[in-house]
Amino acid sequence: MSATDRKEEEVPGTDTVEGGLQVTRPHGARRGSESASVRRFRLTVVEGPAQGSVWESGADRCSIGSHPLNDLVLDEETVSRFHCEVRIGKDGARVRDLDSLNGVVVDGVQVVESFLRGGSLLRLGRATVRFDFSTERNKLTLSETTRLGTLVGTSVAMRACFARMERAAGTDATVLLEGETGTGKSQAAQAIHQASTRRDKPFLIVDCGAIPANLLESELFGHEKGAFTGAATRRIGAFEEAQGGTIFLDEIGEIPLELQAKLLRVLEERQIRRVGSNTHVPVDVRIIAATHRDLRAEVNAGRFRSDLFFRLAVVRISLPALRERPEDIPVIAEQLLTSAGADPERLEPLRTPEFISRLRQFAWPGNVRELRNYLERCLVFEEALPLSEEDGPAWDVPPSLSALPYPEARRRAIDEFERRYLQTLLERHQGKVAQAAAEAQMDRVYFYRLMRRHNLKP
Repeated sequence: MSATDRKEEEVPGTDTVEGGLQVTRPHGARRGSESASVRRFRLTVVEGPAQGSVWESGADRCSIGSHPLNDLVLDEETVSRFHCEVRIGKDGARVRDLDSLNGVVVDGVQVVESFLRGGSLLRLGRATVRFDFSTERNKLTLSETTRLGTLVGTSVAMRACFARMERAAGTDATVLLEGETGTGKSQAAQAIHQASTRRDKPFLIVDCGAIPANLLESELFGHEKGAFTGAATRRIGAFEEAQGGTIFLDEIGEIPLELQAKLLRVLEERQIRRVGSNTHVPVDVRIIAATHRDLRAEVNAGRFRSDLFFRLAVVRISLPALRERPEDIPVIAEQLLTSAGADPERLEPLRTPEFISRLRQFAWPGNVRELRNYLERCLVFEEALPLSEEDGPAWDVPPSLSALPYPEARRRAIDEFERRYLQTLLERHQGKVAQAAAEAQMDRVYFYRLMRRHNLKP
């Protein structure tokens, strides 16, 4: 009997990944029927408030800080509201500092992020916590599907994300989507909406980072005629337009502090007040927010209200980076290539095992968005282009933009992209907005809003 045979006899159908993540699939079962688990861990307070208390993990992560929203709450003035996060995955256990005031010291060394071993001591201000592994495991809930909306993934990380999205879709709870740029947060929001009871109602997107702060309040809540210079007519805001449906607040971390207080009142009272009006209008909307920032760190820095974070983070869903799930790259690439609509012979060089292997080995700092752009460039030049930034062509910033402050340059670049993107889609579909919006995977109402913003006609 070979060593491989002995292993299969001892643990039938089990594939264990070093570092704490275990995936089990019965012999002969299809992909999607696995179960997954992570090593349980415990945190013991050895110095500071509640000394001697023990916290046991029930999932794969734990947030530590003085704010009541944390998993382990340390009521100590030198501990930040959201001090750090402990997470366990296939590469082991890690602790990450959330831009705390006094930092995180692991076994005598101050760190931003660090692996943990059994018995590691975490110094958080004047409090000390010991990390230990447990002999037991926590089971992760995985979705049976490998596709949700336009998102695809066979990895444990993505299917655990799908499971949380499916649960969120069955409720009207506010959802906060977290993840790096390009991980598919807008697609996740649309998938949750389409799987919910509000699917036949509007789905409106407001990019909070692309709209100037002085116009964002009007964009969200609307305004009355004469409310400010240039307000020639009454304008209905996104919250009213999304009545009965879902409003997706993308890049919620970019909202200025003065507007955060008004948004908090909307979340609490479900009423909005147009700019220049004294009348409150009730709204029935599902709110999904997204950010590439860690809002806990923003709370620590005083740039985001802790009470607004509490209201937004009813259901938190973190979308994994592409480098954390390289096994998903083949299915994602295939979907992107298929949707490109190119001739099969042009796609052939981009489907070879060698090419796919190269894709899996790349880090993809821009995640799925960068992968899509790369594949589109390969289709244009009809060859596998270099993957490293050093070998590829640089993107030149136009002199007209580089001379401007960053916020203004960013706004103008986004406006120009939106205008050209809409024009191209409208021309492709002979001015048929419904078809253009469908290809853009965008709600038709929001498509019309963008057209009005850029003075475009069908």
